Amino acid sequence: MFVDSHCHLDFPEYEGQVPELLARMREACVQNALCISVDMPDFPKVLALAEAHDNLYASVGTHPDYEDTPEPSVEELVHLAKHAKVLAIGETGLDYYRMGDRTYEQMEWQRERFRTHIRAAIEVGKPLIVHTRSASSDTLKILKEEGAYQVGGVMHCFTESWEVAQEAMELGFYISFSGIVTFKSAKDLQETCKKVPLNRMLIETDSPYLAPIPHRGKTNEPAWVACVGQFIADLKGIPVEELAAQTTQNFKNLFKAPIN
Repeated sequence: MFVDSHCHLDFPEYEGQVPELLARMREACVQNALCISVDMPDFPKVLALAEAHDNLYASVGTHPDYEDTPEPSVEELVHLAKHAKVLAIGETGLDYYRMGDRTYEQMEWQRERFRTHIRAAIEVGKPLIVHTRSASSDTLKILKEEGAYQVGGVMHCFTESWEVAQEAMELGFYISFSGIVTFKSAKDLQETCKKVPLNRMLIETDSPYLAPIPHRGKTNEPAWVACVGQFIADLKGIPVEELAAQTTQNFKNLFKAPIN
């Protein structure tokens, strides 16, 4: 059985389709999925999905690339994260990809938001879901400065170098691969994936985005995390059953998820 460690089932692309998505998960042997919060106004929808379905869980947080949205406080994040079905803080992190004409100094709001999430995670004792894009050096620096090793977490939708993966794992973080690893253009990422130990790996869809081959270009969905798992198993030369069992166990270990 597989687990999709990162999806966005509250997004408009899935309006009215959740029962069908869950049915296809069962058909694909995808046991559970973690629904990820990207801003505070939409968090109630994420939590409602987790409360309505035994095999869905939630996180709470504000995406680093959402600028025009209410800023969460440490206290608010801690309060909401105490819910039994909220397994993690995030998605949080840094994203300098769309800086445009802004200076480094003008991105300080993003770094402060990241620190807020880390502090909340440490206070509530739950792991972090970290997004990093064009910002790996600062991401690792802030994780170290704030003591994120105390709770660990996952570097989600990983596309960075093996060196970044090593530093993250040294801080107690897992490395999660999405459908990007299946793309023909992702040769460097595939080489990194080969090196990441199986007991430090998660798999995800980041749906509705980044559908894996052979579904590339379509609206992604949690059932297709099985395609990511099969690809990585082939890449590593191991049975897909071993990949599924270990990544599911990793999910349980990291998120303290009460799944069978």
